[in-house]
Amino acid sequence: MKRNGAGSSAALDILLVEDNRDLGETVEEALCDAGHRVVLTGDGEEAMARTQTRVFDAVLTDVHMPKMDGLTLFRRLRQECPTTEVIIMTSHGEVAQAVAAMKDGAYDYLVKPFSSDEVLLRLSRIASHRALQRELDEARAALSSQQPEAVLLGQSPGMRRVLSLIEAVSQSDAATLVTGESGTGKELVARMLHDRSPRRARPFIAVNCGALTESLVEAELFGHERGAFTGAERKREGRFKAADGGTLFLDEIAELPATAQAKLLRVLQEGTFEPIGTNTPIKVDVRLVAATHRNLPDRIRDGLFREDLYYRVNVIEINLPPLRDRPGDMTLLAQQFLRRFTSKDRPVPPVAPAAWDALKQYRYPGNVRELSHAIQHAVVLSGGKEIGVHHLPGPIMARAAVAIPAAAVSEAAAASNEIQPLAAVMRTFERAYLARIMSRADGNRARTAETLGISRKTLWEKLKLYGIGAEASGEAGAEEQDTH
Repeated sequence: MKRNGAGSSAALDILLVEDNRDLGETVEEALCDAGHRVVLTGDGEEAMARTQTRVFDAVLTDVHMPKMDGLTLFRRLRQECPTTEVIIMTSHGEVAQAVAAMKDGAYDYLVKPFSSDEVLLRLSRIASHRALQRELDEARAALSSQQPEAVLLGQSPGMRRVLSLIEAVSQSDAATLVTGESGTGKELVARMLHDRSPRRARPFIAVNCGALTESLVEAELFGHERGAFTGAERKREGRFKAADGGTLFLDEIAELPATAQAKLLRVLQEGTFEPIGTNTPIKVDVRLVAATHRNLPDRIRDGLFREDLYYRVNVIEINLPPLRDRPGDMTLLAQQFLRRFTSKDRPVPPVAPAAWDALKQYRYPGNVRELSHAIQHAVVLSGGKEIGVHHLPGPIMARAAVAIPAAAVSEAAAASNEIQPLAAVMRTFERAYLARIMSRADGNRARTAETLGISRKTLWEKLKLYGIGAEASGEAGAEEQDTH
């Protein structure tokens, strides 16, 4: 075996079956140097006996051996040790047999003479796949143990602290400020505080302060009498009154105008407010939870937020970490979103290892919300089949370690070392490129066709040919009608 620089991978339990003792010991040495645990044997029958007393991650077997040949050993292993991956070691004249074995479930094959890098690369892929499978199994187990109302998911130290704080704070009526970047799940925290509190049978009312104009914010929060201002044709109760006995969630509280801040402060101090158009005070019993992605102390220094109101709404603060600081939670969240966005009558689509790598490498400036959208995007474009890198949104593909067309080609060719026909490679490239441009256009076919310089009919035909998402379902007629 040619010795090059040995790669590294997670340690595996390997059964090496090779009747050529010199070659077997050379391969064994290379594998042990890389940190793997290796058992070397010289014939298929002894190898099969070893698998009865020990579970191996991988078996590397020669084809021609005494007592039991490598292909017979492979078929026995498929039946009796289905979790063990098998790599066939063969000569040039036996490649066809090895390829046939791959079609029956062998992981890969090596043509002698091969370098240590070649075998270590294949073993590193097996190790990565097994590590991913463990992550997915742990994620599924964690999801199955979640209570239906436990909508904020995470096993990282930061999220464990948040969940512990929620459990403690939920039994209190203390005003709570939830902070964190956009998309981290601040409203989910507010809902969990309510759902776990003695107020859970009463209303949970959410208000996005950033979506209200300055002229309407007071009327929205505190209500108004009929005729109190132009357009007030009937009396309306505000959100504070609607939340009486329950929880009022003020999202993006930093966006409240100064007049509304002053009135909110009075409500929190006295427990009463006056609707617009009346001097009659209304008493309410409301637990306030506020949230913001802004730095409120900075807003106070800039004169944009009242310091006395800050201390009223921030009796207890719960800070949510960004997704990039909790990478261990990505798999758990992705599994949850895969289940959410897959039709109930269809199985959850598998995710290719390269796609998982791309998802993990991305930094997610939009946090959990962006990951949710990315998974939904991938589920739609994959059409229920395995999700590859080319099914992911453009920003995630762009940050992937491998360029999208190259990734697609390597995925298509991963099962074989054979040179593929040019037409097959071009089809693989074209499908990946179409999916990439579609994702950049947010699924808009007209924009995609314009970018590619082809007609929408030609685009639709190609989408149908390659089975890319819902576009392949037969909507050409509707598309053509859009042009008239």
